[in-house]
Amino acid sequence: MPTELIVVLDMDTRDEALASVGACGACQWFKIGAQLFTRCGPDMVREVQGLGKRVFLDLKYHDIPNTVAHAAKAAADLGAGLMTLHASGGRAMIEAARNAVEGSDTRILAVTVLTSISDVVLREEVGMPESTEDAVRRLAVQAVQAGAHGVVCSPREIGVLREALGNGPLIVTPGVRPVWASKDDQARVMTPREAALAGASMVVVGRPILKHPEPAEAAALIMKELML
Repeated sequence: MPTELIVVLDMDTRDEALASVGACGACQWFKIGAQLFTRCGPDMVREVQGLGKRVFLDLKYHDIPNTVAHAAKAAADLGAGLMTLHASGGRAMIEAARNAVEGSDTRILAVTVLTSISDVVLREEVGMPESTEDAVRRLAVQAVQAGAHGVVCSPREIGVLREALGNGPLIVTPGVRPVWASKDDQARVMTPREAALAGASMVVVGRPILKHPEPAEAAALIMKELML
């Protein structure tokens, strides 16, 4: 399967979001995260879907299993194609979420280690003694064993996870930056083509597209890189 592009809708208003969807041409996937969802709510998901697009609902649930199960069921009822929870929430939480979405088209992604976190931050601030690579591998394997359909990791861990997980689970990666774009606050990055070659199922890109003078052109350039 070819690697797909997911465009991030990190903005504050409905009009901005819908304009961005329209500006991205053939791209089929759009990520609605905490910023836009908190501003505009579930109706924003419905409106993007109403344009014939698919939604990645990235709210990174991390709570007791019962609460996350109800949230996952709500995401499935809303029609989200993908949704996220934190892998560090543990097996019981992930199992509860998977059970809640059974029978729907919603797939659960477990977030391993955020792409803004370096080895130093992981060790000195988060309190994990492992390297980011070791932590990502451990969390990813545990999450998939608990029922997650896939994981979210930085592109630097794609190869390690493909080896550990095989070809079945989805690997979705932010932290992807074309050579012509700024790294911004991402600490562990890779180009779209590199991510695709490493085995990414989907790449998540925001600012390089949305801050580009011609978003449709930027999206097209990235999708071309993903066509191996």
